[in-house]
Amino acid sequence: MKKIFPLLLLSATVQAQNRFPKPDFESGYNYPDFNYFVPNETLWNVIDVVLLVIMMSIVAYAVVYRRKRAPVFIVSIISILYFGFYRSGCVCSIGAIQNVALALTDSSYSMPVFVFLVFILPIIFTFFFGRVFCAGVCPFGALQELVNVRNFRLSKALSSVLSIIPWIYLIFALLYAVTRSSFIICRFDPFIGIFRMGGDFGVIAFGGLLLLASVFTGRPFCRFLCPYGALLSLFSHVSLKHLTITPNCINCDLCRNACPVDAIRPPYENKVKESRMAGVKRLFAYLVFLPLMGLAGALFLRLASDSLSEANKEVRLHELVMQNETNPQDIQPVDVEVFFAQGGTIEELSSRVVEIRKQFTVYSTVAGALMGLIIGITLINLSLKRTRKSYEIDNAACINCGRCFNYCPQNQLTNKKE
Repeated sequence: MKKIFPLLLLSATVQAQNRFPKPDFESGYNYPDFNYFVPNETLWNVIDVVLLVIMMSIVAYAVVYRRKRAPVFIVSIISILYFGFYRSGCVCSIGAIQNVALALTDSSYSMPVFVFLVFILPIIFTFFFGRVFCAGVCPFGALQELVNVRNFRLSKALSSVLSIIPWIYLIFALLYAVTRSSFIICRFDPFIGIFRMGGDFGVIAFGGLLLLASVFTGRPFCRFLCPYGALLSLFSHVSLKHLTITPNCINCDLCRNACPVDAIRPPYENKVKESRMAGVKRLFAYLVFLPLMGLAGALFLRLASDSLSEANKEVRLHELVMQNETNPQDIQPVDVEVFFAQGGTIEELSSRVVEIRKQFTVYSTVAGALMGLIIGITLINLSLKRTRKSYEIDNAACINCGRCFNYCPQNQLTNKKE
């Protein structure tokens, strides 16, 4: 926006100067031609994609093959300066979720190839190397990493409950995107205002609070809010290669203490073995519990679909128009006045609103079912305890930041030998 505004102002100035005919000089004087530079946004988009691939490749090589953190830190600084402050944090992979969802469900929506690449490339890299995008290429994550000083560990129960929020955020973002109601990820992005040095005060203040929290705990936005991080965690869980614990681990616990996102699981050998019958009963209980949670979630959001549809501008306009018809006012709301001035009819508007509400009924039901399943799976995971004889990395939670490398004595010895 900050780049477009000066161009609009310049265009308005030129138009203002040409409102009246130019003087016709008898001396034969010719007016000079004015050429105005228009930035080539396509070129910048290509630069963005190329730089995105290069930076993710550097991080992947550094953490997966070389086990070094220094390149990740350098990439983080570049990401903050370029993708953050210079490019204003937009278009970002996080917000591109909404564009892709709308393009998949609405054939009339044309999504730029650049937006799709920004969305899909981090997913491809995650499938092969884990969450290298989150490590330092994402400016939002890099900014939180830069200010992090201490890592106060949260309990497993609290972390598990908070980890549900990104999934709920993702589901609602998809719901409002496919119904053309709102791009809520972009609307409530807590760091865009910081990178643009302006915007809604409440959103900027929230971003400031997240940065303050980042000082004392690792990446609260990435762990407990980011919808794209939730999506990447699925692909990271099955990634072909990933950051690993240093060979010949001596169980010193330093890596786990250094991990900002609590993605390293310590050894746990005290699991009480259960009988075969008890295991069968527990599995059967899970198979019954999950569908019930899905059905409960689907029913809940289906009943709430009419309320959720009020986020759509057509539905809000319909309510304003009907209120005005029921109780006419001397001064009509601006939206209502514009609607009638453009030749809109109540019948056409009502017909569109009926279709929108039908869409919300269907999509809300699906969204509710997904929410129920996610909550159910989280509760089941809290009840499970796996036997671990050594330190293990939770691939889904690990952001490949490489902080553990600098704290591992075995890794330090390996680097000295090299």
